[in-house]
Amino acid sequence: MSSYKQHALEGASPVELVVALYDGMISFLFTAIAAVESGDVNGRRAAVKRTLDIMIHLQARLRMDIGGRPAEVLSEFYASIFALTLQASQTASADRFREVIQCVRNVRDAWRQVAQQTAQQAAQASAQLPVPIPGAQRNAGSTPHANGDSVRWTA
Repeated sequence: MSSYKQHALEGASPVELVVALYDGMISFLFTAIAAVESGDVNGRRAAVKRTLDIMIHLQARLRMDIGGRPAEVLSEFYASIFALTLQASQTASADRFREVIQCVRNVRDAWRQVAQQTAQQAAQASAQLPVPIPGAQRNAGSTPHANGDSVRWTA
């Protein structure tokens, strides 16, 4: 992984990391298509292995006890996409790989929306916190609260 990509992921939220994994699957699936079209069997197998590794990782991280029905649906999705990816590889079908890409993109786009909503909520929450002024002192006896109601600052 390039240092740029690694640095970009260091501050990412858990949901943004999931989006990055989906982007990785899509990238490897495109690599598999290129390998099919060029007749590169080993390249296809390597790209499919990387794709399946990501799917297995995502499925293994599902928490059915916490996630409930959405986690079950994602588990079924990963199983279906896993099977479709294997079928595409076994038949060396670029069209099948494109089907997988479309399915993965649809779910990735949903995760991206969640990431954007989460980022907006975090920004709104941080905008409500009091911001200390450098060199200012808090009045004795005041109690800071997240909404800033009881915080008094003096310069």
